[in-house]
Amino acid sequence: MPHPPQFDPADPVLARLRKVCLALPGAGEKVSHGRPAFFTKKVFAIFGAVVKGDTKSDRYRQSLLFLPADDDRAALTQDDRFFEPAYWGPYGWMGIDLNPDQSPKVDWGEVSELVEDSFRATATKKLITELDAGK
Repeated sequence: MPHPPQFDPADPVLARLRKVCLALPGAGEKVSHGRPAFFTKKVFAIFGAVVKGDTKSDRYRQSLLFLPADDDRAALTQDDRFFEPAYWGPYGWMGIDLNPDQSPKVDWGEVSELVEDSFRATATKKLITELDAGK
């Protein structure tokens, strides 16, 4: 049985994240486990999350899940804007809340950098070369 959608397709935060993610070479979008996931051959970003022990809450329904660059992980874990998502966290993924009511000063430049780092960690060499050539 498929998971029910856990997002609003018309969400303006999702629209903004979608624009960031789909601007990357070879990127696509699919719904996985009820949430929008952005991928090439592997998923590099997910919209929406829950945390361990609070899987029924919609507190992080407008968040970005990403795979951080190794050299950034220590700093990100010290920043209270970031959280460990349930299910994905044990595999090294982190989350940042994008909900304007909870985090009114979201830095979309930073979000773009986090998405790009996650893309680089999961994309093929060919796609990374294509990304670098477009800069």
